Amino acid sequence: MLTHNRLARRGAYNSALHHIMNIAQARESRHWLSHWTVLNPGATPVWQLPQLAQRLQIGQLSIKDESARSPLGSFKVLGAPVALLRLIMRRWPGKHFQPQDLLAGRHAQDLKDFVVISATDGNHGRALAAAAQSVGCRCVIVLHAHVSPEREAPIAALDAEIVRISGNYDASVQEAARLAAANGWQVVSDTSYEGYEKIPRDVMQGYAAMVDELLESGPAAASPSCPYTHVILQGGVGGLAAGVVSYFWERYGERRPNFIVVEPEQADCLYQSARLGRPATATGSVDSVMAGLACGETSPLAWRFLQPAVDFFITVSDEQAVDAMRTLASGQGGDAPVLSGESGAAGLAALSVLAASPELRRQTGLNPASHVLLINTEGATAPAVYAQLTGRSPQAVLAAQAEWLARLEYARPAG
Repeated sequence: MLTHNRLARRGAYNSALHHIMNIAQARESRHWLSHWTVLNPGATPVWQLPQLAQRLQIGQLSIKDESARSPLGSFKVLGAPVALLRLIMRRWPGKHFQPQDLLAGRHAQDLKDFVVISATDGNHGRALAAAAQSVGCRCVIVLHAHVSPEREAPIAALDAEIVRISGNYDASVQEAARLAAANGWQVVSDTSYEGYEKIPRDVMQGYAAMVDELLESGPAAASPSCPYTHVILQGGVGGLAAGVVSYFWERYGERRPNFIVVEPEQADCLYQSARLGRPATATGSVDSVMAGLACGETSPLAWRFLQPAVDFFITVSDEQAVDAMRTLASGQGGDAPVLSGESGAAGLAALSVLAASPELRRQTGLNPASHVLLINTEGATAPAVYAQLTGRSPQAVLAAQAEWLARLEYARPAG
């Protein structure tokens, strides 16, 4: 289903929002993380998929591949670590901690009794656990009933203490808040709620670092025009979309791209927020194969950015997401094979739905001249699930990708 957000507008970036998130802080976050050895060096690749673009009857299709950001395999590694750094520096201003020293563990003795906690579907908790391990503080992660043991194991391997609950993601958020209040721990969440906005803001600001990287080179670096006509972003509670939207909006103003946000049809909190004009909850079961997007409640802070800027909200089925995973893995028609997990492929699932309908193409302005940007937010973070859904092992897809690169004798690191 598609809904048009009639409150979206074009114009200069909102000054009140600029005080919350801005390009300067995105660049600072990116600089801080450049010193973290957990991240792979250099920019993540931007794959150009001309054969798939031709099939979808658009001009160009670019996919920024966050599966290659780090061994953790997800864009979340840009969010929680930045939030943890900013939290520690706010909490102990007199110690004059430096981000590079914190990430190198040079203040582990000072922080050994500091405890952070968060709920997660997998990737956010894994990123927070990795950052806490580097910094030297304790980390507690709350997992709900639908988080698989395969997603739990890598979090526990990073020395995080695991708390299991029954119920869904939203119930795990509530439990994390309860445990934090009872024990004097600090919640580091990517969703906001009343009285809790600074840390989710820092998480979202970290996500914007990928856009800074994306636009720093090539024709986009010097041009006042955005190289993309459409940007399709995964929903969840709204944090990723808000971080990305804020950067594009501030940089391009009224020349910003068309923004489209995609969610699972059973976890449609942002879609419902657009319909109602306020932060809303999902109408379905929330449980989805797109585990990272299986969220039932909109982040109010994220919604402050999405409501005035996102043009359309769309929902897709689990089956459509799995089909998109298979399409990306196959490298159809000679395109590069891309390792994309369940949530990572949601953007292509949405684009495929839109491109197949003349009416939806008309509504969203998709045409043979469109240049669409997708973000592959995760790789095979649950390898067994990936293999079961696609019929390919992650290793086989990466081997095919390496062969593709060898045949062309070049990689394209920026769009």
